Amino acid sequence: MTNKVQQDDVIKSELRKSFFRSNLLMATSNFERMQALGAYYSIVPTLKRLYGDKPKEERVAAIRRHLEFFNTNPYVYGPILGITMAMEEQTPKTQKESVIAVRTGLMGPFAGLGDSLLAMTVVPIYMSIASGLAIEGNPIGPILFFVLFSLTIWPIKYKGLMLGYEKGSALLTGKDGNNILRRLSTMGNVVGMMVVGSLIVTTVRINTAIEYTVGESTINVQEMLDGIMPNLFPFLLTIGIYYLLKRKSAKNAVRIIIAIMVAGVALSLLGILA
Repeated sequence: MTNKVQQDDVIKSELRKSFFRSNLLMATSNFERMQALGAYYSIVPTLKRLYGDKPKEERVAAIRRHLEFFNTNPYVYGPILGITMAMEEQTPKTQKESVIAVRTGLMGPFAGLGDSLLAMTVVPIYMSIASGLAIEGNPIGPILFFVLFSLTIWPIKYKGLMLGYEKGSALLTGKDGNNILRRLSTMGNVVGMMVVGSLIVTTVRINTAIEYTVGESTINVQEMLDGIMPNLFPFLLTIGIYYLLKRKSAKNAVRIIIAIMVAGVALSLLGILA
């Protein structure tokens, strides 16, 4: 009984260490293996316990195994880490490759879930609230963002890690789990698109100053377009930038930003933009 209690204490301490380490998942991200080094760093406490007294060949194999390519949303990395830790403990020596296979299989669905629900929905909402306060000169803005972000993301990561470890490979890998993930991902995508649409209206501002005269009447092109479809220019600009980023890759993002700045200044000087 004493040994069991001691083992549980070791596991709990190990999980806490891995949780704090997981916050550095993006610290060494690179284009070769993305978050692999951060993922390996997160699971080091478990590997030390399992392979600390094993032959060098097994230790090296474990390290190489967890340095395989990995990329997911860092906000929802907890469940993946927990499942990986549990499987590393439970799977026999001859089936260790299944640990990374499951980890690789989970990183995509969890990335979609984290991107749509957190990175593109919750975090932008918090940022918009904080930015509104900061623009008015209120120093509470950035502090509020940090507090809201921490109270949302850290519990998700911590509870996800604990739940992932407790449930092991059974968590979200079965038929029902996949269906739940798929539904949540779809819901998240819908909400994410709604948020992006609202952000276009509130943050992208383009107005034309073009007017023309018909008889004795002066027609303002901007007012006419607003009557047909409000915020048409912001929508078209956003779609155009998205298309360029998808087609030309994000490496040209700086060029696109510079082009927008130059075009904005030039069109304003020509009297086309208000």
